[in-house]
Amino acid sequence: MSEERFGEFVLVRRHEQGHVAELVLDRPQAMNAVSTAMARSLAGACAALGRDPAVRVVVLTSSHERAFCVGADLKERNSFSDADLVRQRPVARGAYTGVLELPVPTVAAVHGFALGGGFELALSCDVIVADRTAVVGLPEVSVGVIPGGGGTQLLPRRVGAARAAELIFTARRVEAAEARELGLVDELVETGRDREEALVLAARIAANSPVGLRAAKRALRLGQGLDLPAGLEVEDAAWRSVAFSGDRAEGVAAFNEKRRPNWPGE
Repeated sequence: MSEERFGEFVLVRRHEQGHVAELVLDRPQAMNAVSTAMARSLAGACAALGRDPAVRVVVLTSSHERAFCVGADLKERNSFSDADLVRQRPVARGAYTGVLELPVPTVAAVHGFALGGGFELALSCDVIVADRTAVVGLPEVSVGVIPGGGGTQLLPRRVGAARAAELIFTARRVEAAEARELGLVDELVETGRDREEALVLAARIAANSPVGLRAAKRALRLGQGLDLPAGLEVEDAAWRSVAFSGDRAEGVAAFNEKRRPNWPGE
């Protein structure tokens, strides 16, 4: 396993011959509150991972024992002027869109508090694995703002408009069992096993074609919100992008030869 640090607060670990990248939120002294510096580092790490053809899956984890991420750094923002807040906005957005726009499958490993921007980082991932200590929510209206890291758009796509409205308008926190029942998280695992189970899932995903994984994610994301005929056109374009690839040829050959594929990744 290799490690690379992006700034002071973000760490990338490579697993599975570099095919699984663990993106670690590493600001434990502040329960991973997203400061300007941390947001900039997170965006930079995501950009680097998105460009790396070896990466097939990204797992978003936390170095804090009791929290995934508690959201924006409100202590930092308390010192901001209006002009400071305007200048910070694109930096903050870059962190959330960086995770959201990763071209490979993404898995969030959540334990403890995942609130506000912390939950939005998890919502930006394709799959959320949570342990029984998880507490999630979008409490921004309780401090006079709104979810600004994608929450108003991502949450209704998961749970429907009415449920998302109730959760956002009440600013309530949701514990793990209810979160799983409502679809706020996808897998509920035993306490302390969120990271381990997320990495296991990532390894299963990473065994598949890197070309196929990126195309499947592109089709899933671009097809959201489209009517069925338009969505099927998105799917067809993604299919055409892989149909004549080296991965497709290797996958068919390996199937017929009853062996594991050796993906060329092209």
